[in-house]
Amino acid sequence: MREDPSSMSSGIANLEPIARREEQKAWSWYDWANSAYFTTIGTVFFGPWMIHIAKAASTNCVGQGKDCIETVPFLGLNLAAGGLPGYIVAAATVVSAILLPIIGAMVDRSSAKKTWLAGFAYSGALTAALLFFLDGKNWQIGAFALFASNILMGSSLVVYNAILVDISTSDERDAASSRGWAWGYLGGGLLLLINLIVYTFHAKLGLSAGLAVRLCMLSAAVWWGAFTIIPVRRLRNYAPRAVEQIEGGVWERSFGQLWRTLKDMRNYPQTLLFLIAYVFFNDGIQTVINNAAVYGSEALKLGQTVLTATILLVQFVAFGGALFFGKLAQKRGAYDSILYGILGWIGIVVIAYFLPAKNVAFFLALGVGIAVVMGGTQALARSFFSLLIPHGREGEYFSLYQMFERGTSWLGSLMFSLVYQMTGSFRYAILGLITFFVIGGLLLWKMDPEEGIREAGNALPSVV
Repeated sequence: MREDPSSMSSGIANLEPIARREEQKAWSWYDWANSAYFTTIGTVFFGPWMIHIAKAASTNCVGQGKDCIETVPFLGLNLAAGGLPGYIVAAATVVSAILLPIIGAMVDRSSAKKTWLAGFAYSGALTAALLFFLDGKNWQIGAFALFASNILMGSSLVVYNAILVDISTSDERDAASSRGWAWGYLGGGLLLLINLIVYTFHAKLGLSAGLAVRLCMLSAAVWWGAFTIIPVRRLRNYAPRAVEQIEGGVWERSFGQLWRTLKDMRNYPQTLLFLIAYVFFNDGIQTVINNAAVYGSEALKLGQTVLTATILLVQFVAFGGALFFGKLAQKRGAYDSILYGILGWIGIVVIAYFLPAKNVAFFLALGVGIAVVMGGTQALARSFFSLLIPHGREGEYFSLYQMFERGTSWLGSLMFSLVYQMTGSFRYAILGLITFFVIGGLLLWKMDPEEGIREAGNALPSVV
């Protein structure tokens, strides 16, 4: 936003920064709304419950005795029940790779981003609510609900991230993004606390363990839809900026802009380098988060209450971690701060491999370490990437970014599931993820952040 010269010359205070700050607060509410989906469904309850349902439905076992791996048939394949959540996420991301760039191009041409945000969010919440019916041996309905809601969540986040550019300056972006992530951790943590109480005392509440899990997943869908009302009502719409005019209908224009952008990315080599680095280190982050509960239950033999309590601890500690990295970025810049976070993730993966089974204290300590680096690296990656996007292409570039964002990590999820299927060991599966952090960190270390911002035509923040 530029200051109005007439207001300056007449002595009238410029209220633009105040208006932007109010919109940034409203914008943060969507982090609060959608984080419940990732904590309650994606991180805690869905994975173990889906494996339980899939194992109940299994009619085949690969191997002998204790080494037997239960499988379920799907399209002529025998998929390991333990790897099923990872396969679903991987499939959703493949479809997202086709859909999200088209959605981003359409959003760039829209002057009603709020409508797009509302449509994707409410559709996703309704689809996620179908997880309530994941029961008995009916694993297919759970697979569909997570598959569809994951795609709709990714679509909504394309719009949400693009709005950040409209409501903040380059110097405000790291702080705004970090506050959004921090606010999301509080929202996701609060609902998880409620669900922890419901699950822990399900018998006293007259609920079976299965019904309690299903109600907890349903609550996350309701939470997502209900709190989306706040940003939809309070955010303003902004006219498209510097969008190339392409002839044809809306689909032709969107595909045409996508093709032009893909060809034009060679003119932004630093942006491309960051995006490739992000593919690797974010896939590692997402896979650790998505499989934390599975790893804790299957490899470390910890109960559901311990796992849920640990994830709850992570949520509230991560609130401080996100704000800490926001402050760190003000002093050292987002670029260096992201590199520090990647080093932290490498240490976490190594420690996780050596954790002894059934040791609650060590698992809690690992959760604290995850919490400190989790929000900071993701929040700063979002704000830093926004500085590498040329004007008028925010939605489309964020759609490429979103394909590898939280809940859409296909390389990591696929590798995790394949390693487990080949070895039968979740410890080897988690250790293999170190590859993603090393490659992502090295690629990020090679880029020139200031050159990338200048290439995109954006103003350099005071500290990069």
